Amino acid sequence: MLTIYAVSDSIGETAALVAKSVAGQFPGSIIIKRAPHIKTAEDVNNFISKIDSNSKAMIISTIIMVDVKEFLVQRCVEKGIFVSNVLGPGIGLASKLLNMQPEYNPGAIWNVDNEYYKRIEAMEFAMKYDDSKDYGGLKHADVVLIGVSRTSKTPLCMYLANKGIKAINIPLVPEIPVPEELYTIPGKKIIGLRINIFELIEIRKLRMGKFKGLSSNFQYANEERILEELEYSEKIMKKTRCLTIDVTQRAIEDTAIIIMKSIGCNQ
Repeated sequence: MLTIYAVSDSIGETAALVAKSVAGQFPGSIIIKRAPHIKTAEDVNNFISKIDSNSKAMIISTIIMVDVKEFLVQRCVEKGIFVSNVLGPGIGLASKLLNMQPEYNPGAIWNVDNEYYKRIEAMEFAMKYDDSKDYGGLKHADVVLIGVSRTSKTPLCMYLANKGIKAINIPLVPEIPVPEELYTIPGKKIIGLRINIFELIEIRKLRMGKFKGLSSNFQYANEERILEELEYSEKIMKKTRCLTIDVTQRAIEDTAIIIMKSIGCNQ
Protein backbone atom coordinates (compact mmCIF):
# COMPACT_ATOMS: atom_id res chain seq x y z
CA MET A 1 0.00 0.00 0.00
CA LEU A 2 1.32 3.42 -1.01
CA THR A 3 0.55 6.60 0.94
CA ILE A 4 0.43 9.85 -1.02
CA TYR A 5 0.72 12.99 1.10
CA ALA A 6 -0.98 16.03 -0.44
CA VAL A 7 1.18 18.84 0.93
CA SER A 8 0.30 22.52 0.62
CA ASP A 9 0.94 25.93 2.14
CA SER A 10 -2.78 26.58 1.74
CA ILE A 11 -5.75 24.23 2.32
CA GLY A 12 -4.34 21.49 0.09
CA GLU A 13 -7.30 21.19 -2.26
CA THR A 14 -5.24 21.23 -5.47
CA ALA A 15 -2.65 18.74 -4.20
CA ALA A 16 -5.45 16.46 -2.97
CA LEU A 17 -7.20 16.56 -6.36
CA VAL A 18 -3.98 15.58 -8.13
CA ALA A 19 -3.36 12.82 -5.58
CA LYS A 20 -6.90 11.49 -6.11
CA SER A 21 -6.35 11.47 -9.87
CA VAL A 22 -3.20 9.41 -9.39
CA ALA A 23 -4.89 7.09 -6.91
CA GLY A 24 -7.73 6.54 -9.37
CA GLN A 25 -5.29 4.75 -11.67
CA PHE A 26 -4.37 2.25 -8.94
CA PRO A 27 -7.69 1.26 -7.25
CA GLY A 28 -7.30 0.00 -3.72
CA SER A 29 -3.53 0.50 -3.65
CA ILE A 30 -3.16 4.13 -2.50
CA ILE A 31 -4.07 6.02 0.66
CA ILE A 32 -4.24 9.82 0.49
CA LYS A 33 -3.44 12.03 3.47
CA ARG A 34 -3.56 15.82 3.50
CA ALA A 35 -0.90 18.03 5.08
CA PRO A 36 -2.20 21.62 4.74
CA HIS A 37 -0.71 24.89 6.04
CA ILE A 38 2.95 23.88 5.63
CA LYS A 39 4.36 27.41 5.63
CA THR A 40 7.65 27.27 7.52
CA ALA A 41 10.73 25.07 7.92
CA GLU A 42 9.38 24.08 11.34
CA ASP A 43 6.12 22.93 9.73
CA VAL A 44 8.13 20.87 7.23
CA ASN A 45 10.17 19.22 9.99
CA ASN A 46 7.06 18.45 12.05
CA PHE A 47 5.36 16.91 9.02
CA ILE A 48 8.35 14.87 7.83
CA SER A 49 9.05 13.53 11.34
CA LYS A 50 5.60 11.91 11.39
CA ILE A 51 6.22 9.83 8.26
CA ASP A 52 7.24 6.26 9.04
CA SER A 53 10.63 5.58 7.43
CA ASN A 54 9.57 2.01 6.72
CA SER A 55 6.37 2.95 4.92
CA LYS A 56 5.99 3.32 1.16
CA ALA A 57 5.24 7.00 0.67
CA MET A 58 5.42 9.86 -1.80
CA ILE A 59 4.55 13.54 -1.65
CA ILE A 60 2.57 15.64 -4.09
CA SER A 61 3.23 19.26 -3.23
CA THR A 62 1.70 22.55 -4.28
CA ILE A 63 3.91 24.66 -2.02
CA ILE A 64 4.64 27.99 -3.69
CA MET A 65 7.10 29.70 -1.33
CA VAL A 66 10.55 28.93 -2.72
CA ASP A 67 12.45 28.55 0.56
CA VAL A 68 9.84 26.22 2.06
CA LYS A 69 9.56 24.23 -1.17
CA GLU A 70 13.32 23.76 -1.36
CA PHE A 71 13.56 22.80 2.30
CA LEU A 72 10.82 20.20 1.82
CA VAL A 73 12.78 18.68 -1.09
CA GLN A 74 15.94 18.67 1.03
CA ARG A 75 14.22 16.85 3.91
CA CYS A 76 12.61 14.37 1.50
CA VAL A 77 15.99 13.57 -0.05
CA GLU A 78 17.45 13.03 3.41
CA LYS A 79 14.64 10.65 4.32
CA GLY A 80 14.44 8.92 0.95
CA ILE A 81 10.93 10.11 0.12
CA PHE A 82 9.91 10.87 -3.46
CA VAL A 83 8.39 14.35 -3.89
CA SER A 84 6.76 16.10 -6.83
CA ASN A 85 5.78 19.77 -6.89
CA VAL A 86 2.97 19.79 -9.45
CA LEU A 87 2.84 23.58 -9.84
CA GLY A 88 6.57 24.11 -10.28
CA PRO A 89 6.97 23.17 -13.98
CA GLY A 90 3.89 25.15 -15.07
CA ILE A 91 4.88 28.26 -13.12
CA GLY A 92 8.46 28.02 -14.38
CA LEU A 93 7.36 27.72 -18.01
CA ALA A 94 4.89 30.61 -17.74
CA SER A 95 7.56 32.73 -16.08
CA LYS A 96 9.95 32.03 -18.95
CA LEU A 97 7.40 32.77 -21.68
CA LEU A 98 6.17 35.96 -20.02
CA ASN A 99 9.64 37.05 -18.91
CA MET A 100 8.09 37.81 -15.52
CA GLN A 101 8.73 36.68 -11.98
CA PRO A 102 5.75 34.91 -10.33
CA GLU A 103 4.28 36.40 -7.17
CA TYR A 104 4.67 33.13 -5.24
CA ASN A 105 1.29 33.64 -3.65
CA PRO A 106 0.07 30.58 -1.68
CA GLY A 107 -3.48 29.61 -2.59
CA ALA A 108 -3.57 31.96 -5.61
CA ILE A 109 -5.38 29.32 -7.64
CA TRP A 110 -8.41 29.79 -5.39
CA ASN A 111 -8.48 33.59 -5.45
CA VAL A 112 -11.40 33.59 -7.92
CA ASP A 113 -13.55 33.97 -4.86
CA ASN A 114 -11.16 34.35 -1.96
CA GLU A 115 -13.82 34.99 0.65
CA TYR A 116 -15.71 31.83 -0.32
CA TYR A 117 -12.66 29.62 0.00
CA LYS A 118 -11.66 31.35 3.20
CA ARG A 119 -15.01 30.27 4.65
CA ILE A 120 -14.58 26.72 3.36
CA GLU A 121 -11.12 26.53 4.89
CA ALA A 122 -12.44 27.84 8.21
CA MET A 123 -15.29 25.29 8.12
CA GLU A 124 -12.86 22.43 7.53
CA PHE A 125 -10.68 23.77 10.33
CA ALA A 126 -13.59 23.96 12.79
CA MET A 127 -14.71 20.41 12.04
CA LYS A 128 -11.21 18.95 12.21
CA TYR A 129 -10.35 20.48 15.57
CA ASP A 130 -13.78 20.42 17.21
CA ASP A 131 -14.05 19.56 20.90
CA SER A 132 -10.42 18.55 21.55
CA LYS A 133 -10.17 16.07 18.67
CA ASP A 134 -6.73 17.46 17.95
CA TYR A 135 -4.79 20.35 19.50
CA GLY A 136 -2.51 20.70 16.48
CA GLY A 137 -4.60 23.57 15.17
CA LEU A 138 -4.03 25.88 18.14
CA LYS A 139 -1.19 27.80 16.53
CA HIS A 140 -3.22 28.32 13.34
CA ALA A 141 -6.48 29.40 15.02
CA ASP A 142 -7.77 32.96 14.83
CA VAL A 143 -9.63 32.44 18.09
CA VAL A 144 -9.74 29.75 20.80
CA LEU A 145 -12.98 29.18 22.70
CA ILE A 146 -12.83 27.60 26.15
CA GLY A 147 -15.67 26.61 28.45
CA VAL A 148 -17.53 23.73 30.06
CA SER A 149 -19.81 21.43 28.09
CA ARG A 150 -23.01 23.02 26.68
CA THR A 151 -21.75 26.58 26.45
CA SER A 152 -22.30 26.61 22.65
CA LYS A 153 -18.62 26.21 21.77
CA THR A 154 -19.18 24.09 18.65
CA PRO A 155 -22.08 26.15 17.22
CA LEU A 156 -20.03 29.30 17.79
CA CYS A 157 -17.05 27.80 15.97
CA MET A 158 -19.23 26.93 12.99
CA TYR A 159 -20.86 30.38 12.98
CA LEU A 160 -17.45 32.07 13.07
CA ALA A 161 -16.20 29.72 10.33
CA ASN A 162 -19.01 30.96 8.13
CA LYS A 163 -17.42 34.39 8.54
CA GLY A 164 -14.03 33.01 7.49
CA ILE A 165 -12.68 32.89 11.06
CA LYS A 166 -10.71 29.81 12.13
CA ALA A 167 -12.02 28.90 15.56
CA ILE A 168 -11.01 25.99 17.76
CA ASN A 169 -12.68 25.00 21.02
CA ILE A 170 -11.34 23.34 24.14
CA PRO A 171 -13.77 21.79 26.62
CA LEU A 172 -12.83 22.46 30.23
CA VAL A 173 -13.10 19.27 32.29
CA PRO A 174 -11.40 18.99 35.71
CA GLU A 175 -10.05 15.50 34.97
CA ILE A 176 -8.54 16.46 31.61
CA PRO A 177 -5.63 18.96 31.64
CA VAL A 178 -5.75 21.66 28.99
CA PRO A 179 -2.86 21.58 26.49
CA GLU A 180 0.20 23.55 27.59
CA GLU A 181 0.11 25.33 24.22
CA LEU A 182 -2.95 27.22 25.47
CA TYR A 183 -0.75 29.25 27.80
CA THR A 184 1.57 30.29 24.97
CA ILE A 185 -1.24 31.88 22.94
CA PRO A 186 -1.88 35.63 23.37
CA GLY A 187 -4.76 36.12 25.81
CA LYS A 188 -6.61 38.30 23.31
CA LYS A 189 -7.07 35.27 21.02
CA ILE A 190 -8.74 33.23 23.79
CA ILE A 191 -12.40 33.63 24.70
CA GLY A 192 -13.81 32.11 27.89
CA LEU A 193 -17.50 31.20 27.83
CA ARG A 194 -19.33 31.52 31.14
CA ILE A 195 -22.87 30.42 31.97
CA ASN A 196 -25.25 30.59 34.93
CA ILE A 197 -25.21 27.33 36.89
CA PHE A 198 -29.00 26.96 36.99
CA GLU A 199 -29.29 27.58 33.27
CA LEU A 200 -26.58 24.98 32.65
CA ILE A 201 -28.33 22.41 34.84
CA GLU A 202 -31.53 22.80 32.83
CA ILE A 203 -29.70 22.60 29.50
CA ARG A 204 -27.93 19.42 30.56
CA LYS A 205 -31.09 17.83 31.91
CA LEU A 206 -32.76 18.43 28.55
CA ARG A 207 -29.72 16.97 26.84
CA MET A 208 -29.79 13.87 29.04
CA GLY A 209 -33.50 13.42 28.33
CA LYS A 210 -32.62 12.63 24.73
CA PHE A 211 -30.60 9.59 25.77
CA LYS A 212 -32.17 6.48 27.28
CA GLY A 213 -30.51 3.95 29.54
CA LEU A 214 -28.04 6.30 31.23
CA SER A 215 -26.71 5.13 34.59
CA SER A 216 -28.19 6.75 37.70
CA ASN A 217 -24.60 7.58 38.66
CA PHE A 218 -24.14 9.72 35.58
CA GLN A 219 -23.13 13.15 36.93
CA TYR A 220 -23.58 15.27 33.79
CA ALA A 221 -26.47 17.32 35.24
CA ASN A 222 -25.56 16.96 38.90
CA GLU A 223 -25.42 20.36 40.64
CA GLU A 224 -22.27 19.62 42.64
CA ARG A 225 -20.51 18.27 39.59
CA ILE A 226 -21.45 21.29 37.50
CA LEU A 227 -20.28 23.66 40.23
CA GLU A 228 -16.94 21.81 40.28
CA GLU A 229 -16.64 22.22 36.50
CA LEU A 230 -17.49 25.93 36.62
CA GLU A 231 -14.96 26.59 39.39
CA TYR A 232 -12.31 24.76 37.37
CA SER A 233 -13.17 26.74 34.24
CA GLU A 234 -12.85 30.01 36.17
CA LYS A 235 -9.33 29.05 37.25
CA ILE A 236 -8.30 28.32 33.66
CA MET A 237 -9.83 31.55 32.37
CA LYS A 238 -8.04 33.62 35.01
CA LYS A 239 -4.77 31.88 34.23
CA THR A 240 -5.06 32.65 30.50
CA ARG A 241 -6.24 36.23 31.23
CA CYS A 242 -8.75 35.86 28.43
CA LEU A 243 -11.85 37.87 27.64
CA THR A 244 -14.91 36.14 29.11
CA ILE A 245 -18.47 36.25 27.83
CA ASP A 246 -21.56 35.19 29.76
CA VAL A 247 -23.58 33.15 27.25
CA THR A 248 -26.56 32.68 29.58
CA GLN A 249 -29.70 33.40 27.54
CA ARG A 250 -27.50 34.98 24.87
CA ALA A 251 -28.02 34.22 21.19
CA ILE A 252 -25.07 32.68 19.34
CA GLU A 253 -25.10 35.58 16.88
CA ASP A 254 -24.73 38.10 19.71
CA THR A 255 -21.85 36.17 21.27
CA ALA A 256 -20.18 35.90 17.87
CA ILE A 257 -20.38 39.67 17.35
CA ILE A 258 -18.58 40.26 20.66
CA ILE A 259 -15.90 37.71 19.70
CA MET A 260 -15.37 39.23 16.25
CA LYS A 261 -14.99 42.72 17.70
CA SER A 262 -12.53 41.46 20.30
CA ILE A 263 -10.25 39.92 17.65
CA GLY A 264 -10.55 42.89 15.33
CA CYS A 265 -12.89 41.38 12.77
CA ASN A 266 -15.59 43.79 11.56
CA GLN A 267 -17.61 41.40 9.39
